[in-house]
Amino acid sequence: MNDATTAQNSACISCLIPSCIDRLCSTPSQISRWFDSNIHGLAPIFPRLLLAYEFGEAGLEKLQGDNWFADLIFPFPFNLLPADFSWTLATGLEIIAPIALILGFMTRFFSAALMVLTVVAIAAVHWPAEWQTLAELWKGYAVIDKGYGNFKLPLSYLFMLSSLVLSGSGRLGIDNWLKNRASSNQGYGR
Repeated sequence: MNDATTAQNSACISCLIPSCIDRLCSTPSQISRWFDSNIHGLAPIFPRLLLAYEFGEAGLEKLQGDNWFADLIFPFPFNLLPADFSWTLATGLEIIAPIALILGFMTRFFSAALMVLTVVAIAAVHWPAEWQTLAELWKGYAVIDKGYGNFKLPLSYLFMLSSLVLSGSGRLGIDNWLKNRASSNQGYGR
């Protein structure tokens, strides 16, 4: 090779480096735009399925078990309800809501209802009976009760349910289908 060819090749290489860097730097935003436009609405399916499994399992356990609510002290106004009625209500919600979550039907409503159920469960079952300091309360942030409560899982469920209340069912759900159907019908009514 001669000096002119070598200089031309090095000039071309120096032109390629900035364009490669530009492409490399723009790739994450291109990927992000692709996710936003193609699969962003699919994200709620994962907490929907996990929560459906967890609450459905609890509902089936209650359906096949004995009522142990009589031994609990519920927060107001739930303490005004008879234990048998509370048991039936909790069992029914834990059976029906998972089916609705799987289908993506009335996702916000059933997520909010399960949030209420979870807050009551935390107050009645999972919250520590006594605690003096935040450090003692923090010991209850556990899966297994070692005398300090065990509100880690219910608190995680609350955050996931909150996410569903805010986002709805996402693309894979009856709610989305109904919304799309209603918006297409509004166009015909004009």
